[in-house]
Formats: sequence, structure tokens, C-alpha cells
Amino acid sequence: MATPETNALSTRAAGTQTLARGLSALELVAYSPGGLTIQDVAERLGVHRSIATRLLSTIADHRLINRGPDGRYRAAGGLAALAREVYSGLREQATPAMQDLANRLGASVALFVAEAEDAVAVTVTEPANSTVRVSFRQGGRHPLGRGAAGYALLAALPPRPDEDPRVTEGRRTGYVVSFGEVEAGYWGLGVPLTRPANEPAACLTLISASKDLIDDSVEATLAAAAELSRYAM
Repeated sequence: MATPETNALSTRAAGTQTLARGLSALELVAYSPGGLTIQDVAERLGVHRSIATRLLSTIADHRLINRGPDGRYRAAGGLAALAREVYSGLREQATPAMQDLANRLGASVALFVAEAEDAVAVTVTEPANSTVRVSFRQGGRHPLGRGAAGYALLAALPPRPDEDPRVTEGRRTGYVVSFGEVEAGYWGLGVPLTRPANEPAACLTLISASKDLIDDSVEATLAAAAELSRYAM
């Protein structure tokens, strides 16, 4: 016979599962510029269409997503309003220096932070006068153990057992270079920032198809990162 305690545990578990599904549905829609149908979400979550309908309707009630005339759900203004406040101080400090760096070097520059085991691009600047641009996507993420941004963020964190030698070397030199690990055929340069205690690790990252450009950009990127680190302390 079920007791009040077991009933409470069951209710809590069901609530946790619903929350997890709702957050997954929100993430699916947010990362799909063309939008997703109810059936799309149901299939990707592995749930019945009726469950997907309830999840999406609830999220839409909070103005985080919106259902268009074509029946597809897309990110809505409420989500954008929340996103504007994420790392707003860090982004405000970094953007002018990043734009100057991008213009001088002719390369896209992204500011990444470490979230759990992911590197997340929180703001991106592109060179104003370049006809060839390789753009990061703001909000894009990839594992910390991959690419220049991931290695640079790990280099900004305390050493881990059996860490990649590139992370150890990056902690010594102040920068990391990678090739083809996030964008096939492109070089990446990651430079960790010095951040206040209890703030997430952050780094500046360049990407280019030219290894020469990356090699020639190390000193300028190190200088920009040092300047931003002084502002942050």
C-alpha cells in the first residue's frame, strides 16, 4: 500500500520529469530558427503528441515561445528579454574591445564562458570591413574538451587529473590553438581571461581559415584579454 511518503516521492519525481521535458522542449525550439511543429518536438523528446502539446502550450503561456500561422513554434520575445540579462555586465565590458580586435585582425571574435562541462558563446563580434566572415552563433555551445575555446576555459580553471597537454601548455603560455575541432577546416585561437573569484571562467576566441592570421593574432588577442581582465577585477 502506498504511504504518504511514497506518494510524495512519486509526485516529486513526476514533477522533475515534466520540468526536464519542458526545458528540453524549450531548448529544441530555441535552437531551431525555422521552428518546430508539435510532432517534431514529440518525436525528438520521445513522448506522445498530447504531452508535447501541453509542454509547448505551457511554455508559450510564459511568452518564451510562440506558435506561428504555420503551426510551428519559434523563440519569442520573452526568451530574448531573459537572454539580454545573462552575463550582461561581462558582455558590456567586452564588446567594444572585441569589436576593435575583430576590425583590426579581420576575424570573428567570440566571448565564451564555462557552464558545467560546456563552452558557451555569450557574445560575438565580426569584422566590419571584411567580405569573408566565419561567424560563431551566440548561444552556441560545445564540450569543454574540444576546440580552442574549450581548452582555454579549462586552462582558466584549476588543473584536472589527466588533462589534455594543450590545456596544461595553454595555462603556461596564456593561449591555445586548435584546428578543425569545432568548425571543420578552420583554426581557433583561445585566450583565457582572469576573472574574479566565484565568476565563471571566460575566454576570447578567434576563428579563421588562415593559420597565418591566427599565428599573427596571438599578441593582439593576449593584449585585449589582459585589458578585459583588468576591467573585470
